[in-house]
Amino acid sequence: MIVKQVTVSLENRMGSLEEILKILADNDINLTAINLADAGKEGVFRMMASEPEKAQEVLSAKGIPVTLVDVICIRVSHAVGSLYKAMKVLREGGINVDYMYAFANGDDASAVMKCQDLEKAIQLLEDHEMSVFNLEDVYKYL
Repeated sequence: MIVKQVTVSLENRMGSLEEILKILADNDINLTAINLADAGKEGVFRMMASEPEKAQEVLSAKGIPVTLVDVICIRVSHAVGSLYKAMKVLREGGINVDYMYAFANGDDASAVMKCQDLEKAIQLLEDHEMSVFNLEDVYKYL
């Protein structure tokens, strides 16, 4: 299932991340996965939020540039080569992964991915018996 990732462009200065996290916390928005990347004078903060639309609303109200991005999240076994197998399935199906962040969580690992054709990516992965999280799973297992 396609899920919404909250993406924020933030100044590369001390305290900017803290400000965003405070706004989210003050509005009871939980984060289950995050990725922060340096992009020169700015940073890109990607997150899986318990309420993505609400996160967008409260951050936008504070003048923070924010977008919702369609992504997928997959579960792979926490074993050598598991992520490789998923990437091979996607490549063989003609799907390029634009970016990804992955992490271990217990006996499994999870990866949030942005691809150009998400529906096709989901179908390919499910055809090869790989788990794609639905919205409820994203907030339950990540």
